[in-house]
Amino acid sequence: QVQLEESGGGSVQAGGSLRLSCVASGRTVSSYTMGWFRQAPGKEREFLASMRWGGVNIRYADSVEGRFTISAERYKNTVYLQMNDLKPEDTAVYYCAARYGGADFGTWGQGTQVTVSS
Repeated sequence: QVQLEESGGGSVQAGGSLRLSCVASGRTVSSYTMGWFRQAPGKEREFLASMRWGGVNIRYADSVEGRFTISAERYKNTVYLQMNDLKPEDTAVYYCAARYGGADFGTWGQGTQVTVSS
């Protein structure tokens, strides 16, 4: 089992940038696919990006491709989400997630709030 802890959220003006971090702990971290999701008030949780450790199998949602970048530092067991050109509609709670093999994402962090003002 892996545990996840996000950090890096905050408030920013439209057009600004933030970088979220997710530290993963557990014996088999490298076996998981890591992902980022978000949930805005009154909306369903939305997939943003995912990757395997080592920078392979990177995927993005159409809504963020070109503005958000997922990356990782394996020796720190840390996954990042660099968010550029932020828009008010990016305001949400952002979650780090992990899945093992072909399973759904089933391990979640506590979430970090991102607020973008116009």
